[in-house]
Amino acid sequence: MKEIKITDIKGVKIGNAQDIIGATGCTVIFCENGAWAGVDVRGGAPASRETELLKSVNMVDQIHAVMISGGSAYGLDAASGAMAYLEEKGVGFDTGAGVVPIVCGASLFDLAVGNPKCRPDKEMGYEACKNAEEGQILEGNAGAGTGATVGKFMGIKHMMKSGLGIYAVSIGELQIAAVVAVNALGDVIDIDTGKRIAGLLNEDNTKLSNTEEKMYAQYFEDKNVFSGNTSIGCIVTNAKLSKTQANKLASIAHNGFARAIRPVHTMSDGDTIFVMATGKVEVMPDAAGALATEVMARAINRAVRAAEPAYGLKAAREL
Repeated sequence: MKEIKITDIKGVKIGNAQDIIGATGCTVIFCENGAWAGVDVRGGAPASRETELLKSVNMVDQIHAVMISGGSAYGLDAASGAMAYLEEKGVGFDTGAGVVPIVCGASLFDLAVGNPKCRPDKEMGYEACKNAEEGQILEGNAGAGTGATVGKFMGIKHMMKSGLGIYAVSIGELQIAAVVAVNALGDVIDIDTGKRIAGLLNEDNTKLSNTEEKMYAQYFEDKNVFSGNTSIGCIVTNAKLSKTQANKLASIAHNGFARAIRPVHTMSDGDTIFVMATGKVEVMPDAAGALATEVMARAINRAVRAAEPAYGLKAAREL
């Protein structure tokens, strides 16, 4: 297994745009030639766009972009910027009356971090697409990870800064990558050591606490921990996958969430994973699933390790 760049996957581009002051942003992954796609939405509070068309029974097999953003449901507007950008390039589903780019998306809740009136919009989504042409790969406090946080069970005072993570590998001709904005209610676990590396802080914010233990101690309370957190990811690969296989791969990749986030898929999360497959390399679907789990878990670890302290919040690098 060899670590590569996500942009080594031919035909795939990734770009970010953000408002650092407002503490929000968006990340786009697009494939102008189209990609076979799937999605799996977990958790109880998703904000998503064009996920219904990815069901195996529906007509569309290929999409042109995935937009992940902050801004809660408001941030879904960033996908309109990707549609405008791709339409200008003549990229999209040919309807006979013009092209319609198929852009899927999901948004995470970051309104409590910076300015809640600052949200990813059409202009920011368009900017992310322009930035994707430059080939610059950013992690941490960038794109959809700009306002991302973890460890929120005890409120804003004890949560930590998280961010955007990317991890990509190749095995022979097969290439597979994960992009994820980690904004979980729970804690992030080092998948190699099993130790917590970011999440809920203790009473004086000097070291990590344990979200699961706090939940168990307060099991009898109906606790409102915001109404949306949400980690959003995308598996990108050059594998040949049918739409049904892409949907199954998205489901399997959630095992990467489960390896690296505890607790995961809560009622206050809207955890979502997309799949984009360019269809170049034959692959055993189960092998792709195991590898997708690995790269997703490592991308989650990278997201918190790449994050920098911001907005009065500590980051993993400080502990």
